[in-house]
Amino acid sequence: MSSASPSNAALALLERVWTDLGLRPVGAADHLGAAGETPLASRLATAELAWCSVRAIGLLSGIRTPPDPDRIAMSYRSDRVLTVDRSAPTVWAPLSGFWQAADGWIRTHGNYPHHAAALRRAFALGDEPAAQDLEEAVRERSSDEAIAAVVDAGGVAVRVLPEQPAVDRELRRSPLLDLERTASRPTAGGRIGTGARPLHGIRVLDLTRVIAGPVCTRTLALLGADVLRVDPPRLPEPEWQHFDTGHGKRSVLLDARTDRFRELLDHADVVVLGYRPASLARLGVAPDDLLARHPSLVVAELSAWGRDHPERAGFDSLVQAESGIAVVESPDGVRPGVLPAQALDHSAGYLLAAAVVAALQRREQEGGGWHISTSLRRVAAELLGMPRHDEPQPVREFDTAPHVATFDVDGLRVTTARPALPGLEFAAPRRWGRDQPRW
Repeated sequence: MSSASPSNAALALLERVWTDLGLRPVGAADHLGAAGETPLASRLATAELAWCSVRAIGLLSGIRTPPDPDRIAMSYRSDRVLTVDRSAPTVWAPLSGFWQAADGWIRTHGNYPHHAAALRRAFALGDEPAAQDLEEAVRERSSDEAIAAVVDAGGVAVRVLPEQPAVDRELRRSPLLDLERTASRPTAGGRIGTGARPLHGIRVLDLTRVIAGPVCTRTLALLGADVLRVDPPRLPEPEWQHFDTGHGKRSVLLDARTDRFRELLDHADVVVLGYRPASLARLGVAPDDLLARHPSLVVAELSAWGRDHPERAGFDSLVQAESGIAVVESPDGVRPGVLPAQALDHSAGYLLAAAVVAALQRREQEGGGWHISTSLRRVAAELLGMPRHDEPQPVREFDTAPHVATFDVDGLRVTTARPALPGLEFAAPRRWGRDQPRW
């Protein structure tokens, strides 16, 4: 580890969160020594980032008990323990991964069917290609040629790049959580309570998918909010993925351009957005559009690459690759590596939830509407700027049994990780898209 200690790095991160949210510190220094004990072994300060992200939303929600490091690791690696009727889902599709091109490495993401189809089109692969088929097709091209082919076909891929210190320094000059008041009108929404579920009565419209946004809204539901997730009718979601992050929410399939969606919006306190900024603008649900029609809303916006890249799609794995994290975490100095969990996603989710709670608190005190934004790339810059280990930390095994829960979901036996926040338990997840579009 560099000269700064894990505790100092953790304290600096929490102080940044309080500063960004315009709040006074609330006992952030308590128990910081536990931050480095979280068993997420890597060269980067993944353990400290994870612990602080969970600690931030806990403290802002009145939870004084420090989180359990093992429980945090389990939460961040929830896909490792998820089972449906005792079967583990296939988390990574065959066409997702690192591939060596003629002049370097690229990273692809093919977990969604439409992205896998784009990869097949880009390289003229068959209907059921093996990983070896994609490996051979990429090897014949330069990185730029391979990525251009994927993007032109409607898929997503990035080059694996080394660290970019100047870019990261510039990103770290901007807020990790950008929170701004957008109107001066009195508050017209629900109010935060006290106790274990302070968001009881708060209505959250959830327009997110994959991991980061759903982790945010799952956390808000855990704290008592009425969360209604809305997905486009023609964009399927793997149901196992929703089971992993859908605890305590209802879920509907509904076009955002319909009158019914607008009626839901009329009675929402919070809207959480997780799609590309350009896509949101085309649907008329970009933050500016929402706040112009509903000046008392809290709008939380999360993207992969930030508002400066409104058309770029992305995922945690792609941001790790392009930001330099994959090079830092290389196991041998040649092959790209990965963080021990989708830590950018999970940390972005917990931090965004903390910002939503802070915005609701400030809305009660100051009125107005509030806009929050962050991105996976901004979280990556924060991680890259934290003190790091010279070598990966040793992997510490622990008993996972105390950190999982099993639910009956319409006759399915679903086992998931338990909450990282102390003293709370998840309500069962529900079947994706099976609820009615009403509060």
